[in-house]
Amino acid sequence: MKTLDSRTATPSPTVGDEAAAESAHGREERRTGWSRPPRAPRRPRIWFEILLIAVSYWTYSLIRNAVPEQRASALRNADWIWEAEKALGIAVEQSVNHAVNSVTWLVVSMNYYYATLHFVVTIGVLVWLYRRHPGRYAAARTVLFATTGVALAGYYLYPLAPPRLMNGQNFIDTVLVHQTWGSMASGNLKNMSNQYAAMPSMHIGWSLWCGVIICALAAAPWARILGALYPVATLVVIVATANHFWLDAVGGMLCLAFGFAVSYAWYRALPHRLPQLVAAEDANRPRRPGAVRLGRLRRRAAAHSGGRSE
Repeated sequence: MKTLDSRTATPSPTVGDEAAAESAHGREERRTGWSRPPRAPRRPRIWFEILLIAVSYWTYSLIRNAVPEQRASALRNADWIWEAEKALGIAVEQSVNHAVNSVTWLVVSMNYYYATLHFVVTIGVLVWLYRRHPGRYAAARTVLFATTGVALAGYYLYPLAPPRLMNGQNFIDTVLVHQTWGSMASGNLKNMSNQYAAMPSMHIGWSLWCGVIICALAAAPWARILGALYPVATLVVIVATANHFWLDAVGGMLCLAFGFAVSYAWYRALPHRLPQLVAAEDANRPRRPGAVRLGRLRRRAAAHSGGRSE
């Protein structure tokens, strides 16, 4: 008969073994590049998000319209952009502007598109993210806010007149000509908005953000198709209504790239790589991988100790 003394005891992990295991795990993390896992998302709070969006847009409008309207510089920059596009062979804005202006129902529709969808679609995508993808909402919202924030620097550093305000180029201000309710940059509302904040185009920055988010996260094929077409249609509209040059759109794209970089630096993952849903607060609390490994070792040690005491 075997006695308790004759049993072979399994050695329990010591503190030194645990430290060695954590050190080895840390070296493996650094070698494989996974030492910084994605930041755990938190559940967004509706009242905070509404307040944040309202205050942020008010601040954006205040700063954008407070930028000094440097008319002479803005017109010089517009002339330079126009000449640069001619040299590149892409200066077709005037042709598009005149062609669309000849079709009344089309140009009026584009005026309303320019004035409304810029806000309606963006807010709609934010609401959709909040309801259907709460785990990805904050990262996607950070992209949008960073994109808009860096655009303010462009308005200050590079004042630019839109094509419709250029001298001697025969662009048509479609809102003014057709007397439609459209842009705050035309008609009686023009004194309420900075007229020389065309670079970068946030119509493109925001619409491309919507398109990327929808294409990356929507399940329905028709939704992804609409998401892909939305920034393309917006590009045609901003050119046809003589509110932007093609190169203003490039500026908006660069701002969006900056926004994604900021979000990635904070969350350590692109929005679509984060979990769709947010777990319960306790279960979702971030834990270091090394701490998880040590916890398992301690549980094993406790189990072995309990077996020897019986």
